[in-house]
Amino acid sequence: MTQAPSGSVVHRLEGRHVLLTGVTGFVGEALLHLLLSEVPGVVVSVLVRPKGATRGSARVAKLLEKPIFAEAVEAAGGVEALLQTRVPVVEGDLTDVPALPGDLDAVVHCAGDVSFDPPVDEAFRTNVVGTRDLLARVAEAGHAGGREIHYLHVSTAYVAGRRRGHVPEAPVDHQVDLEAELSWGLGQRREIEHRSRSADVLEAERRKAERAHSRAGLLNAAAATERGRQDWVEQELVRVGTERARSLGWTDCYTFTKAMGERVVEAHAAAGHRVSIVRPSIIESALVRPHPGWIEGFKMAEPLILAYGRGELPEFPAAGDTIVDIVPVDHVVAAIVAILAHPPEPGAAAYFHISSGDRNPLSFHELYDHVRGYFDEHPFEAGERGAARLPDWRFPGAASVERLLVTSERAFKVADYVVERVPRSDRTRELARKLDRQGRRLEFLRRYLTLYQEYAQAELRFSDDHTSALRGRLSPEDQRTFAFDTAAVDWRVYLRDIHCPAVTAPVRRLDELRTRRRAAGPGRTAGGSRLRDLGTSEGSEVAAFFDMDGTLLSSNVIETYLWMRLQELEGGDRFVELARVAARVPALVRAERRDRGAFLRAVYREYAGARLADLDAVADELLTDHVLSRLAPAAVRRIREHRRAGHRTVLITGAVRPLTRPLAPLFDHIEAADLATDHDGVCTGHLAGSPVVGESRAAFMRDWAARNGIDLSLSYAYADSHSDLPLLAAAGHPVAVRPDVALFRHARKNHWTIVDWASAASASRGLDPAGMRR
Repeated sequence: MTQAPSGSVVHRLEGRHVLLTGVTGFVGEALLHLLLSEVPGVVVSVLVRPKGATRGSARVAKLLEKPIFAEAVEAAGGVEALLQTRVPVVEGDLTDVPALPGDLDAVVHCAGDVSFDPPVDEAFRTNVVGTRDLLARVAEAGHAGGREIHYLHVSTAYVAGRRRGHVPEAPVDHQVDLEAELSWGLGQRREIEHRSRSADVLEAERRKAERAHSRAGLLNAAAATERGRQDWVEQELVRVGTERARSLGWTDCYTFTKAMGERVVEAHAAAGHRVSIVRPSIIESALVRPHPGWIEGFKMAEPLILAYGRGELPEFPAAGDTIVDIVPVDHVVAAIVAILAHPPEPGAAAYFHISSGDRNPLSFHELYDHVRGYFDEHPFEAGERGAARLPDWRFPGAASVERLLVTSERAFKVADYVVERVPRSDRTRELARKLDRQGRRLEFLRRYLTLYQEYAQAELRFSDDHTSALRGRLSPEDQRTFAFDTAAVDWRVYLRDIHCPAVTAPVRRLDELRTRRRAAGPGRTAGGSRLRDLGTSEGSEVAAFFDMDGTLLSSNVIETYLWMRLQELEGGDRFVELARVAARVPALVRAERRDRGAFLRAVYREYAGARLADLDAVADELLTDHVLSRLAPAAVRRIREHRRAGHRTVLITGAVRPLTRPLAPLFDHIEAADLATDHDGVCTGHLAGSPVVGESRAAFMRDWAARNGIDLSLSYAYADSHSDLPLLAAAGHPVAVRPDVALFRHARKNHWTIVDWASAASASRGLDPAGMRR
């Protein structure tokens, strides 16, 4: 190997031992790659925490299997050899920093919470406490090894906050009491958890949950209330962090806590240590290395670029001439390596901005023009509609964008209210699917426009004089190898030819896969998944539980009541009864939405005075053929598949028992509503027991399964209504059948199978299946 020139970056780092945190992150991975590729004499220990049962060493081994490390792995003779010789793993976490190697020369701290809206306690714990604990270990290791360890801290240029104009490479000017803010931030979870249990918060969450879930049972609503409380806690932790940050002059909790972290680092420097603070601006994909467009995950700009390309970002709350400060990730890590090779004197931190806005400014309007130009040439396809339509941005200002968003959110709420209350149908479910997509889009816009509005309006120009001076000290060869001159970036080439193709590539692959799946069409369900094959199922330990109305056949309890009742009436009496029941329907529908048990009791009071034996006779003589004709053929096939597989089949329904008599041959057990009768067999208008609805269905399933040796985790459940959530959730294999909107949404969210079992085309929809025979 050629001897590195004296004074070169490689020569200066020869034989050095560097510890790197955050190696599994975007910047850390790029930095490790550059060090392994271009600085052969350096050893890079990595601090990596276990993840679940996977040790940190195993995570690093997996990382090194990525293509960008192939050359370094091959040169070392394999992943294990590379770990042994150049990338030793220190098992640990910033929440409990272990002792560091005693022969360290430098530590690069890349790890940290990079979310713009983290819960405030987590942001302080990661960006402040984690940094403080790491520095304590750095000082300990330096003392034990008898050497001064160069600590390089990766921060962000946006610690400058909401100020305007040029920002120097210097400490941020503020008088915030670090210890007071740290104590406050770490204590917020306890305080907000306490507030979340107040009557006001709980009442609001309970009412919201009961409106959405009471039909499925009060325990379901209670569980939803608790989920809502927990979500409220997380949202409140984000909100209070953001508000505190902005009250003190920062854009968000991320930049606020990063600024507080810098104060910790500055104290370490003041204690006589070597410290460099590196402040990148918005880090995006690589310009050159590891290869053009290399990026891991979505960063700041990618979600907005993708949303624009799909036609889903109608405007942006920025002035067209505002500077957006972007820097390629390879420039960031190249600068870090150069700074490592040129440590500062002990006692005061050295600051370096890695940014582009001062010497190579890119305006939002130019960014928009380049992104639009890319999508004009390489559009996303919008299904059968062809290319997605690109919005025309006119940069009308934040207030106009906010009004547009608020109007869209109000329209969505009205549409969502309506679609949840119209009769179920394929069209309704398709409308719900489109509304859900629109809702996700609005949530995306609200979150990102709220987060990025501060950055979009920031009138900041980050001075990079120190960084430029460092680059000037490098040899021409080092300037080529460790390139970080952002003034040399051609934004048109970078955005149109490198960045946009890189960030859209995985989305295009996913779109192609979805297109192929749609083309596969036949044999797939409405949920996009196949019904589980029963051919190799577990047999006698398995049961299949079926709802009746709406699942096996297209009917409801009001309709089935009329089937029975109209057989006893003649001529005009039938029309009177139909009119009377029709007048009650709105009240019954409202009752059904509140409490399905109360709704069933209200309907079954109409049977008062009927003889139970007569109802059985009507069902046997007049309704059997009609009920069987209303059965969905696919449902019957599925029941028979279960029976052939040796499964027990169970019907659970809120319908009165006489109406289930035609289905008895298909089921091993039928759980139905039993009408109470007097000593003469006349129905009293009451039930013999509580109706099996909502949570009582799941309770019945668990009891019946225990009595009959059934494993519910292997069993199946089929139902159509949101009120059947407990029934479906109790089985290992839930299937939503022509679901109502609420169940359709729940099933899609939880990846349940969704099927469409339509009644036979010849099935009658008449209310008098016997042809008015007496």
